[in-house]
Amino acid sequence: MRRVLAGVLACALAMSATAALAQSKPPLKLGGILDMSSLYADITGPGSEAAAKMAVEDFGGEVLGRKVEIVVADHLNKADLSANIARDMFDNQGVEMIFDVAASATALAAGEIAKARNKIIIFNGPGSIRLSNEACGPYTVHYVFDTFAQANVTGLAAVKSGLDSWFFLTADYAFGQDLEKDTTAVVLKSGGKVLGSVRHPLNTSDFSSFLLQAQASKAKVIGLANAGGDTINAIKQAAEFGIMKGGQKLSPLLAFVSDIDGVGLETAQGLLLAEAFYWDLNDDTRAFSKRFMERTKRVPTSAQAGVYSSVLHYLKAVKAAGTTDSAAVMKAMKDTPINDMFAKNGRIRDDGRMVHDMYLFEVKKPSESKGRWDDYKLLATVPGEEAFQPLEASRCPLVKK
Repeated sequence: MRRVLAGVLACALAMSATAALAQSKPPLKLGGILDMSSLYADITGPGSEAAAKMAVEDFGGEVLGRKVEIVVADHLNKADLSANIARDMFDNQGVEMIFDVAASATALAAGEIAKARNKIIIFNGPGSIRLSNEACGPYTVHYVFDTFAQANVTGLAAVKSGLDSWFFLTADYAFGQDLEKDTTAVVLKSGGKVLGSVRHPLNTSDFSSFLLQAQASKAKVIGLANAGGDTINAIKQAAEFGIMKGGQKLSPLLAFVSDIDGVGLETAQGLLLAEAFYWDLNDDTRAFSKRFMERTKRVPTSAQAGVYSSVLHYLKAVKAAGTTDSAAVMKAMKDTPINDMFAKNGRIRDDGRMVHDMYLFEVKKPSESKGRWDDYKLLATVPGEEAFQPLEASRCPLVKK
């Protein structure tokens, strides 16, 4: 009996020691650098934070005996602040991976900090093709969309339908410049022509002078190489000027369901746009979006859905690798296909581009919509290999030629 009691006591002590050891392990911190208060707040912001926390909860809340924590910060759309936040997260807060980093200039700045520290950074909100080209890194992932895919899906469809002359309204920073450049290439390659362009400051409230130039060009399509609040304001003011009624088409080259909601179907109806995700695509997207709406009172944007998918993929890779070491985790992420509500058979290439299907949508007429957020009609599903830049065309130094 004494031997039995001694054995039970030993087991209890061992279990207690194991529990104490687990409790003594520091939490695994994942950091979101977000736009919480400006023109991209609806696209990423609090919704991206909610999506990341949902992924952690669905994974089980811990990995390798460590509790997983989400920490976030607002970069205020300032590149230098984004870099400082990334530096503080890695150096002082013990963050192992950074996600989202809405806006391209802020993403490029944070990406350099991550590369210098050999840490994983996953971009969900920014679109500049540079993130998987010249600015790529061994632990960099560009997850949701990029300017090449947006231009390729939207621009090609427009030119094929006869909308073959373009004028661009371009946000004057990395993302807008790349989006104009990539769309121009698609238009010209498809036999169209570009009649001109004008650049506007980020987060401007008055588009009148820019729209008048676009109207005077008599281009069939006015391409909006901007995003978020700038896209919403440009579409609303174009309607006030009667540009669409005058026969010119507006093409938002990057638009989210939150933007269409902000504009309203009466004004946005008929717009062609490319998206990486839509809440009402299938049973899986609807199930996730229902849960997301219970928390946020809004449907998820593609960037927010991408945050959920990428955080979950990262945690699965940490578990599979048995470590948080960046090289081991990134290998597991690249070796494992992504199959969830965001992507089917998605994969991360050598340049960090996550390749997945893209979708071409047309915005519904008010009479076609069953209610708020019922905004899109699916026109085409474009396979990832056709939507994104081919790997052999990559300018990423890591890609072997």
